[in-house]
Amino acid sequence: MSNSTRRVVITGMGLVSPLGIGVEDNWSALCNGASGIGPITRFDTSEYPTKIAGEVKGFDPSPWLAKRELRQMDLFIQYAIAGGTMALEQAGLSVDPAHAEARPDDERMGVFVGAGLGGVNVLEDAVRALEQGKSPRRAFSPYFVPALIVNLAAGQLSIRQRLKGPNLSHVSACSTGAHSIGEAFRVIQRGDVDVMLAGGTESVVSPVGLGGFCAARALSTRNDEPTKASRPFSKDRDGFVLSEGCGVLVLEELERARARGARPIAEVVGYSLNSDAHHMTAPSPGGEGARRCMQLALKDAGLAPEAVGYINAHGTSTIADALETEAIRGAFGAHAERLAVSSTKSMHGHLLGAAGGLEAAIVALALQRGVLPPTINLDEADPACDLDYIPHTAREQRVEYAMSNSFGFGGTNACLILRAVS
Repeated sequence: MSNSTRRVVITGMGLVSPLGIGVEDNWSALCNGASGIGPITRFDTSEYPTKIAGEVKGFDPSPWLAKRELRQMDLFIQYAIAGGTMALEQAGLSVDPAHAEARPDDERMGVFVGAGLGGVNVLEDAVRALEQGKSPRRAFSPYFVPALIVNLAAGQLSIRQRLKGPNLSHVSACSTGAHSIGEAFRVIQRGDVDVMLAGGTESVVSPVGLGGFCAARALSTRNDEPTKASRPFSKDRDGFVLSEGCGVLVLEELERARARGARPIAEVVGYSLNSDAHHMTAPSPGGEGARRCMQLALKDAGLAPEAVGYINAHGTSTIADALETEAIRGAFGAHAERLAVSSTKSMHGHLLGAAGGLEAAIVALALQRGVLPPTINLDEADPACDLDYIPHTAREQRVEYAMSNSFGFGGTNACLILRAVS
């Protein structure tokens, strides 16, 4: 474990994903091997090679936002406010007067919530209005910039929840959520604050978001079987499935959580970040960067490879799955044969900047509840993907330590290690 004596636990979480709104809806879907992937309903996809995505269904912002406020923020910010508020409420640390005694000083609470791309939807709306002949005065709302920029997800949460400590928005592609949680872990460890709200949010299921990834030939085109399109580690995988949502956690110093009678969900014990320094979008050969990142996380946690029982893999349903498998073997050696590994992206798709937040929450729940979520659609594994991927069905299995992997474009990597708490 790190040299710091301050231990950090997760005491709340808020989830919005294609699988549902809130912890229990998401967890039930994961345990049942359900898929949240379907045909895109928000715009006409007839000219796109990919016509499917993981849209959030039935999202009603009214419990968290007044109707007049919706025009002030893109959907990714709305998701963040919903997830962050749910997390603080579960932890008993929201601005609700009922939680006043439990909260530390406002200056001892902060927020790190990032996104990969930010307000793509409001940008599209403005460009569309200009193309339709509207003047700039009418095409742009006074709220355009605050609705667009990534840091307003954290900013809005800071304002609404009176979080006066550190306030940052990491932008590191698909590693964003994991970096946010890891860096929040660090600021609590070193004593800067006592509580952090941390994770990622994203909403780019839009013409531009879909079109960009289609042009990169990164997405699955299994349009006739959307629930089977996300197929990590499968021989016939053909690309990832674009999704949206958020995963936001409350991280809290352990002794403070105990003193107020909070029930930790899991403990964060290790974190690492590094770079492939290789290519814009492709992982380094042999998964070298990912291997080093996992080894650094083990070192930070003070653990031998044999201590880890489960990995929630980055597992995107692309060619990179084989490289992650190679990286796991390199980091864990002979123990890789005994590791349980799964990719929950098989069910919720790839949430980009929100993926690391959602998946860290899933790992915490797996540790707390003694159930390891499956990799669905794994009908025939790629011969280069030869680990125990928990195919099709969730597994009742208690493990003490688990890892969550997040690897992003630009070669940016992050690994988190969590521990079960009694």
